[in-house]
Amino acid sequence: MAEWTEISATARQSAGKGAARAVRREGRVPAVIYGDKKDPLPISLERKELWQQVRTGQFLNTIFNVNVDGDATRVIPRDLQMDPVLDFPVHVDFLRLGKGARIAVEVPVSFTNEEESPGLKRGGVLNIVRHTIELRCLAEAIPEALEADLTGLDIGDSLHVSAISLPEDVELTIADRDFTVVTIVGRMAEIVDEVEEEEDLEGIEGEEGEEGEEGEEGEEGEGGEE
Repeated sequence: MAEWTEISATARQSAGKGAARAVRREGRVPAVIYGDKKDPLPISLERKELWQQVRTGQFLNTIFNVNVDGDATRVIPRDLQMDPVLDFPVHVDFLRLGKGARIAVEVPVSFTNEEESPGLKRGGVLNIVRHTIELRCLAEAIPEALEADLTGLDIGDSLHVSAISLPEDVELTIADRDFTVVTIVGRMAEIVDEVEEEEDLEGIEGEEGEEGEEGEEGEEGEGGEE
C-alpha cells in the first residue's frame, strides 16, 4: 500500500493569472485543491519542496496530506503544468479524496523470477510492452507495484495482464481486452533486423551511384556531338 506524503502549503487570497504570476515571483508554485463537493481552494507550494516530489517520477500517483496553514487535506495530483523552457512546475491541480474515494492510478510492474525463464537463459531479451498498468482502487489501498512472474517463459512467449494477480478490491481500467505486458524475444531477431537495414542502405547507395554514373555519361556524349 502506498504511503501518504506530507507537503506544506499556504492559502492564496486571490486567483487569476496576475495573482499566479505574483506567487511565482516569490519562488512559490500556484495550485488548487478541488473536488469532494467542496469549493476550490487556491493554494501555493514552496517550489523546492514540490520539485523534490516531482523528481521521484511518481508524483501523479502519490497521495499527499497537504497541510494548508495547519489544516490537513488528503489529495492526489491530477494535473501538473511545467514551464516549456525552464522545465520546472508552474501549476498543480489536486483532487480532494473523501472517505472511500476510488481513483484511477498507474502502478509500476515488477518483473520477478527472471532466472526461471528458459528464454532469458538462452540469451533472449525482455521486451517490456507496459512498464505501468492503470488500476482503479481505493485511495488508501494503492498497490506499490504489480508482480509479473516470468517463470517458464521461452523465446517468443508473451505474458498478458490476465496472468498478473490483482490485490483485493482492485480492478483494471482496461477490462475489454487481455493486453500484453511483456514478451521474450531472441537476440538473433535483432541481428537479422540490423543486417536487413544495412543491406537496404547499401542498396539505396548503390542505386544512387548508378544514377550518377549514367548522368555523367550522358553529359559527355552530348559534348562529343557538339
